[in-house]
Amino acid sequence: MTLNNIKLSLQQFLEKVALKTDDSFGKQFRGFFADNKGSAELAMLVSPSKDEAEQLRKAVAIMTADEKKNADKLTDEQVRRIAQDAGIDLGIFSIFINGYALYCKNVK
Repeated sequence: MTLNNIKLSLQQFLEKVALKTDDSFGKQFRGFFADNKGSAELAMLVSPSKDEAEQLRKAVAIMTADEKKNADKLTDEQVRRIAQDAGIDLGIFSIFINGYALYCKNVK
């Protein structure tokens, strides 16, 4: 998800994830990892449902510029507050933020 190792902004990362919303291959991929141990969590980023993508857009839209700039360093409390303020599912937003943090770690 990089262009010549240039770090994507949180908004760019969101749009990259949202490109595969409700993608049939992505749904199949998510199904491969579905279990009761939570193994499919990061697979959500491969192909979010329309509802998941809308929730993520809603949360990112209310974030401050500083929160967006430092999204890979948000605390659990900050993530919880943003999800609550946006009125979205905390789990979905946490997975997205953790996925972005992992992405950022791999770009550096």
